[in-house]
Amino acid sequence: MTAPTPVRTELFGPDRRSTTVGLVLLISLVAFEAMGVGTAMPALVADLGAVSMYAWPFVAFMAASVFGTVLGGRWCDRAGPRVPLVVAPVLFGLGLLVAGTAATMPQLLVGRLFQGLGAGALGVGVYVLIALVYPERARPAVFGLISSAWVLPSLIGPPVSGVVTEAVSWHWVFLGLVPFVVLAVALVVPAVRRLGPPDPGRAAAQARPGLVPAAAAAAVGVSGLSWAAQQEGAAGAVVAAVAVLLLVPAVPRLLPRGVFRSGRGVPTVVVARGLLAGVFFTVNSYLPLMLNGTHGWTLAAAGLPLIVGSLGWSSAAAWQGRRPDLPRARLLRIGFCALGAGTAGMLLVAPAWGLPWLALPFWALAGVGMGLGFSSVSFLLLQKSEPEAVGFHSSAAQIADQLTTALMIGLGGALLALLVSPAVALPVLVAVLVGLAALGAVVAGRAA
Repeated sequence: MTAPTPVRTELFGPDRRSTTVGLVLLISLVAFEAMGVGTAMPALVADLGAVSMYAWPFVAFMAASVFGTVLGGRWCDRAGPRVPLVVAPVLFGLGLLVAGTAATMPQLLVGRLFQGLGAGALGVGVYVLIALVYPERARPAVFGLISSAWVLPSLIGPPVSGVVTEAVSWHWVFLGLVPFVVLAVALVVPAVRRLGPPDPGRAAAQARPGLVPAAAAAAVGVSGLSWAAQQEGAAGAVVAAVAVLLLVPAVPRLLPRGVFRSGRGVPTVVVARGLLAGVFFTVNSYLPLMLNGTHGWTLAAAGLPLIVGSLGWSSAAAWQGRRPDLPRARLLRIGFCALGAGTAGMLLVAPAWGLPWLALPFWALAGVGMGLGFSSVSFLLLQKSEPEAVGFHSSAAQIADQLTTALMIGLGGALLALLVSPAVALPVLVAVLVGLAALGAVVAGRAA
């Protein structure tokens, strides 16, 4: 019996070394941009003289990302990932150039639209390329590497962005990444060329009428929810209501059948992706407010649990990547349990009587849950998808991620507006999120 090829060789052997490095670099670039822009945004908005439009650069990116995700998935299923994997980073790089040279807010928003389109399509293209290039046994390690690609940007992205903004200009937060985009494309292009021409029967096999209008409606709906979450008063409520009206008919077209009843296989995998992201990223968004607004920690200290969570995520993702034979549905359930326990720990942090230092160990545990759960979801998504549906299912998972996160962050904003005090509102939000994590643990077995 022939011994299996070592996973490290599958990733970094002569045939795949440049592909692996290129994929990690592309994901790292998107992560650096995501981590750095928030830090530079106050200076950017002050420079362009449009404080009232503070939320719009984020909303523009979100809307374009949703649209790019759906179209990227559709293109990959119809014609393979060759074009998206080249066009998406080029669009992202063009967005960096346009935003980095912006002298007005409209130009900045155009740049953010290009960045969002590129980032959305790139995420789907990466999944499809992994399905085509890497054997199933090596995929846990690939997803572990991709998870790790977010760690360094999470740790150094905000401080580097702050230093660059103060010492040079916010323009270079965007422009400084452009050479790395060129390098990443150069590394990935050889792998793309080896994929060969697309199967002529793919397009007919995967006809999905109404996908583009549904994508546009979802883009407006998700970004509307994101904008409304940052507003107070009647305007935010009206926008949120309109966003929900757009999403209700659009979302079923963008997700596989059976999602809303957690059908076995891909539907449950998509549900799990949405629940994992919605719980983790919502708490991540409100943790600094818990620690700063309720317990008086400095903003620098309030960011420490986020770093600890990122380290827990990357460590667990790396651990599971070295164990390709572990059952992924079981790891997914364990991940939900760890995430739920870590989130439940915030009930001992969020109230005025809470113990703020508990955020550090509990959020490290939540990060471990994400490292196990998110990597397992990515593996199962490819394992359960037919080759001609990988793009659609990957885009559906990302839409579920974006939609659930936007809904939960919006719920947090509504609770803060209603209950006023973070010490009162955030425990209610955390309790809801613990319930979502528990739901994920219950349905995780149906992902197998």
